[in-house]
Amino acid sequence: MTITEAQGRTDDILSAVGITKSFGRTRALDGASLRLGRGEIHALIGANGAGKSTLSKVISGHLVPDAGELIYQGAPLRLRSTRDALDAGIAMVMQETSLVPDLSVAENIFLPELAQPGRFSYASLYRRGADLLATLGQQDVLALDIKVRELSAAQRQLVEIAKALSVQAKLIIFDEPTASLSPSEVERLFDIMIRLRDQGSALVFVSHRLEEVFDVTDHVTVLREGRTVLASHPTANLSQGELIRAMVGHDLAAIYEHPHVAVTPVMPVALEVCGLSAPPLVHNVSFRVHEGEILGLGGLVGAGRSEAVEAIFGLRPRSAGTMTMQGRLIDPRSPAEAVRAGMGFVAEDRRTQNIVPHLSVKENLLLAHLGTHKGFGLGYRGRERQIAVLLQSLGLPADRLLDANMLNFSGGMQQKIIIARWLLLEPRVLILDEPTKGVDIGTRASIYALLRDITAKGTAVIVISSDFEELLGVADRIVVISDGISVANLPSALLDKEKLTLLAAPRTSMARNTALLRELSTETGGTGFWALLDADRLICLNLVTRDSGSGPGFAAGDAKTFGETLIPQALARRAPTLVTESSGSHTTMLCPLQSRRGHNLGWIGLTMTTATKLPSPASIQSRVAALADTL
Repeated sequence: MTITEAQGRTDDILSAVGITKSFGRTRALDGASLRLGRGEIHALIGANGAGKSTLSKVISGHLVPDAGELIYQGAPLRLRSTRDALDAGIAMVMQETSLVPDLSVAENIFLPELAQPGRFSYASLYRRGADLLATLGQQDVLALDIKVRELSAAQRQLVEIAKALSVQAKLIIFDEPTASLSPSEVERLFDIMIRLRDQGSALVFVSHRLEEVFDVTDHVTVLREGRTVLASHPTANLSQGELIRAMVGHDLAAIYEHPHVAVTPVMPVALEVCGLSAPPLVHNVSFRVHEGEILGLGGLVGAGRSEAVEAIFGLRPRSAGTMTMQGRLIDPRSPAEAVRAGMGFVAEDRRTQNIVPHLSVKENLLLAHLGTHKGFGLGYRGRERQIAVLLQSLGLPADRLLDANMLNFSGGMQQKIIIARWLLLEPRVLILDEPTKGVDIGTRASIYALLRDITAKGTAVIVISSDFEELLGVADRIVVISDGISVANLPSALLDKEKLTLLAAPRTSMARNTALLRELSTETGGTGFWALLDADRLICLNLVTRDSGSGPGFAAGDAKTFGETLIPQALARRAPTLVTESSGSHTTMLCPLQSRRGHNLGWIGLTMTTATKLPSPASIQSRVAALADTL
């Protein structure tokens, strides 16, 4: 595709023209260009290794280009450091956070100011930090005095964003800012970005999630192999297929297009976890994954998903729970014991948990092998044939196996090498935490294809992802974890993003709903429930019962057809009136629940036995309406 020239705009805040940058023999940018206007959100996208991060670092002063020119606010701009960029009003939110782990959240947010001359007021710092966190909606969950090393990946990313906002930059580059965020946190970030745009700021948004590009950006620039192949194109005038063709140079088949595995009694259980507890974040997690199945662990950031699999893999102490691998009780107290039991684990944070940056590609690839190898020498030769096959299946160039530094590879290539490391050991259960975080759509497609290949050979796979679309597309079944408790276990075919989001909601956010269900149950001796209803199927989000005899035939987390419940007629009618079943055993009423913004949040139901004194339908409706006003 030839370069499409952007139409001239008088409101350009930045023009990057003919930017070239090489690292040794590798040319990362080859005459790349970017034009950015005031008051716009501009997507900068491309496959891994296309040069997006390099161009972003040139614009933000992290790198000095070999050639090319930056024009900023109508004048040439020469940046020799990030301090020069910050002084000019240019900030960057990095994909890999650049925070100081032993400083507090507040100190990291205002880090650029700490080196400034003059007196520094910590009282002012904490006051301004609280205002920034309130803007991000994190004032109640992110303490300003806590050290950054104690934060989760998502919380560290939010600190990076607050740090960029603290310098009141006119141009902010967001490099994969959503990679560690939950759907609700992504929506909050987008609200902030739109507010900044409307106030006249210019924002560059680097993301591999194309749905985000279409959701929030005004224009798109695409890089491929260090060159600009699509420049400042209006996002609204592009289709996803056109964008993918620009990125990879050819069409790409639908990455989720595969049949989901239906679990049958014939499929042996590879791993079963019962009542797992690993305080402070994991309280009661249970699930089983079968051979040849991809199981998704769904939930919001901070729900305890990562901590649960770390406890399973022996990285965290467990206080309760049992685990069986292919019917045999196991109790791994270290990763080495978990590996010997037949597990592999790709952790979430690629840089700090998975790679040794200054070891060669081959040495990184064979790290897990070294942990299991017995005898003299390194035993590399015995793995050579497996390595060759894996490299070919993952599209990794064999001639770069001896590359001396993993950091010379793009994030997507690093991730492929990390996954290949565990596949060399042929694990019976492979756990992947955020496996496509920060990788392009082509790499995602190859990772998904690889997972389908290994499950076809009988490997059980557990995937954690904060991208609900990915989880629904790749997993055969999803176990939802909320506040450290497994609350649902459903085939992915029964779910969509909205249902999954409601199931994953923290129990604290359900407090008002639960209080109403408890009141209705106590007053009537019946059962109050909150459910999602499709044409003929129900998914129960929450349930409170006073008398088991009034139960509707389902429990919280269940998915059933109406006919499988004890109240099929009431569910089919969905009426805010009392409906008695033909059996005469249960009387039920249902009221729709909508948020103040008009979002459908399901139905509130009350089921009673016919012996119960029936309440006034109008009173139930008014109480549900009052609840809706608070949501």
